[in-house]
Amino acid sequence: MIITRSPLRICLGGGGTDLPSYYRQHTGFVISAAINRYVYITINEAFKPRILVKYSKFEEVDRVEEIQHPIIREALKLTGVTGPYLEIVSLSDIPAGTGMGSSGSFTTALLCALHTFKRDFILPRDLAEQACHIELQLLNEPIGKQDQYIAAFGGITCFQFLPDDSVKVEPLKIPSETLDNLEDNLLLFFTGASRNASDILRHQDSRTRQNNSEMLENLHFIKKLGIESRDALLSGDLNHFADLMNVHWEHKKKRSPGMTSGEIDKLYDLARANGARGGKLIGAGGGGFLMFYSEEKTRLRAALRRAGLREVRMQFDFAGTTVVAHS
Repeated sequence: MIITRSPLRICLGGGGTDLPSYYRQHTGFVISAAINRYVYITINEAFKPRILVKYSKFEEVDRVEEIQHPIIREALKLTGVTGPYLEIVSLSDIPAGTGMGSSGSFTTALLCALHTFKRDFILPRDLAEQACHIELQLLNEPIGKQDQYIAAFGGITCFQFLPDDSVKVEPLKIPSETLDNLEDNLLLFFTGASRNASDILRHQDSRTRQNNSEMLENLHFIKKLGIESRDALLSGDLNHFADLMNVHWEHKKKRSPGMTSGEIDKLYDLARANGARGGKLIGAGGGGFLMFYSEEKTRLRAALRRAGLREVRMQFDFAGTTVVAHS
């Protein structure tokens, strides 16, 4: 039996500039942080000559080509794992469609498990690139690259997405006291709504490819905020970082009509009135998790709990995609 896990992530700056439609012309910049909430993949030898796949659905097939789950099918084809005595099971700490990069985490964990099954060693960069190849090239999803890269590398990491499709990876060397305070003062609350990010990202992707001036100016500004956020973290100025989160959210809402909703806006305003210095919706928008920075955590938690939100406690993960068990 092989068990692997990949961390989910929160974006700390520059989100949206990691799509090829933007970075191939203008270079993208994202700060992303892996957290201790995970997607797990288990691979085991089945008792009969069939391929068994268990996720939110159950599949039992004879050949890889018959698998309906597109990522599992393409990952098996890419790695050359064909079965037939094969069982693959997926579990996650957080539901899909909640803005934490679960698809990228799923793909990296699956690829890591399949390479381990074949007794192949794979570096984090190669793991991230293979995951990007499956999702962006083979499946033509209108998504960026940050999810696959932060899942593979872990930590709090700056990614520069270059026009030639290469990625510069730079772990952010935040002072230890700043890191502890950041981890302590970032709070995540589930809005209760999940969504398919592809529709929102497809809208951004289409307008970017059309060189829409409003979209490009928005993304240029978001990238600038990401770089300022990096500098604030490195200098230990967490209050400025929190202020930038708020500016980021106000501009992010302008990118797509489905980015927010009346209910999300009410919850955001409630949090700001109860001790949140800055915040934003994690991921592409439309639902998922609200993230806030607050030094008045007791007050903020009480207000959002009364509003019916569930908090998910988190710490940073510095391991990235790992093999948890191999027997």
